[in-house]
Formats: sequence, structure tokens, C-alpha cells
Amino acid sequence: MPPSDRPFARIPLGRGRAITLWCEDALSGLPRRVGEGRADVVVTSPPYNAGVPYGVYADDRPRDEYVAWIGGLRDAVDRVLADRGSFFLNIGGRPKDPWLPWDVARVVGRRFVLQNVIHWVKSIAIDRSAAGRASGLDRDLALGHYKPLVSRRYLHGAHEYVFHFSRRGDVPIDRLAIGVPYQDKSNVARWQRRDGDLRCRGNTWFLPYATIQERGRDRPHPASFPPELPEWCLRLAGLARIRRAVDPFVGIGASAVAAARLDVDFVGFDLDPRYLGVAADRAREARDHARGHPPVAGGPVPARRSRD
Repeated sequence: MPPSDRPFARIPLGRGRAITLWCEDALSGLPRRVGEGRADVVVTSPPYNAGVPYGVYADDRPRDEYVAWIGGLRDAVDRVLADRGSFFLNIGGRPKDPWLPWDVARVVGRRFVLQNVIHWVKSIAIDRSAAGRASGLDRDLALGHYKPLVSRRYLHGAHEYVFHFSRRGDVPIDRLAIGVPYQDKSNVARWQRRDGDLRCRGNTWFLPYATIQERGRDRPHPASFPPELPEWCLRLAGLARIRRAVDPFVGIGASAVAAARLDVDFVGFDLDPRYLGVAADRAREARDHARGHPPVAGGPVPARRSRD
């Protein structure tokens, strides 16, 4: 059956922007629905070929076939990404195949330059002694959620990669849009920071999953990520520079939620109408919440242009 000319859902944001969701294969749909060079940011997390039980996608291809499929994704993104655009690719690996994320990065790197490697930390243990006195900790901490791994050989997987690609590796980013305050305030004067009490967060992002009560209701997708992950990618890319953001594998809509929160024009794709229905509901809720509630104090600062 040929793809429909009507989107699965369109959630208006105002001033001509919208969250638009398409129920079709992104590899063929991207150039048709987005247009040549019209995406300033692509942020996505494709299937990891790890045997995840998706609804309409078989996540257990032969490895060579999967890597070739990633090459098809790279080519599709190449057609729609703007000359100064950013491509954020989240991927993880299984303990038995730790090279897969880097093999994927090498395939994408045949067309793009790997500009940044970001480590998404989902769970971390912090010893009180390592945190120092300034932290105020009175005990050791174990933060975030991880999937327990029963093994005598492998450690629990507590992190994934976000590979930031661009065409030439020279795209400006807004590092302070997700900046953090200096812990030692003397560094503000020592480094003569014109931006005040903010420094670059660096390439290690601790973003735990929200605690859920019922998976089928609260997270009806076998491989989702928290909306803050694509939100930080969008902020890092620089909101003032984003005319359109795209996610080829939108799933239940984490990136659509991020775009709705930030009032960014967005196009998302998925093969499963059940996931898209959840994504549309979440995007509407995020849009309505953003309209009625300004950003809370202490969150990421508004986007600004950086010098380097």
C-alpha cells in the first residue's frame, strides 16, 4: 500500500510550526516529507538490532544487513540535512557486541564528520568520598535506573552513545544552553567568564529514566529514551538556528515532546501506528503544558549564540 498523502497527526504549535507525524518508512519518506536540505537538526535513535520486540519491525537482522541498512539511513539523512545542520544519533550495544555502536558510527562517518561523542549515562554510583566536601553528601549514592544483567563476565550496561555528526565538523553549538553552574565559584573570576556562573556541561550527560508505575501504560515501547535527551540535543544545536527538526524513528515521541516543549517545527516517522498514537498524545500534552507553564527555575538556560 502506498503511503498516504495525509500525515498520521499534525499538532499545531503556532506561527506556522507544528509537530507532524508520518506512519511510513523514514528511509523513503525523509526526502519526500522533509525536502532537500530542510532539516537543521536530525535527532534519532534507530533500532539497535538487539532482538527488541517491536510491534511491526524485526530487530534481528543479520549483522551485515543491519549495517547496510544504517548506510541507507545515512544516505536519507544526507539528502535532508542542511549544510550547517547537526545529526545526533543515539545508539547502544550489547555486551556480546560492544563494537556495534562504533561500526554504526564508521558507516555514518563515510558521509559525515563525527564532531562530538556524547556519553548518555543512565545510572551512576557516586561515592561520598569522591564527591568531596562541597557536595554535602552524607552517604554514597546510586542514581538512575539500569537493566540488571545476570552474568559472570559482563557489567551492567549503564550508558549509551550519542554521536553528533555534521558535514564538515565545523558547526557552531550552543554549549551554555545546557550549561551548569561552577561548583567552585572562584573559577568564574579565574577564567574571566563573560557568561557568568555557567560552564560547558561536557560530553557526559546523566539523564535517568523517570520512575514508572506500570510499563504498559507509562512506557508502552520496548526501547524509548527520556525526552530530555533530544531536548538537550536541540538546545545544544542552538534553538535560534533550528527551522525544522526531524526524527526518523520517533517511536512514542520523546523527540516530539522535546520539540513541543521548545516550540520547534518537527517531523517524525514511525512504522507502528500504535506508537504514533502515543507520540501524538504526548506531544499535545507537552505543547499544552508549555503554553500554560513557563520553564522552571534551575533548568537549562534559554538558548544563546556561542562564540566557538
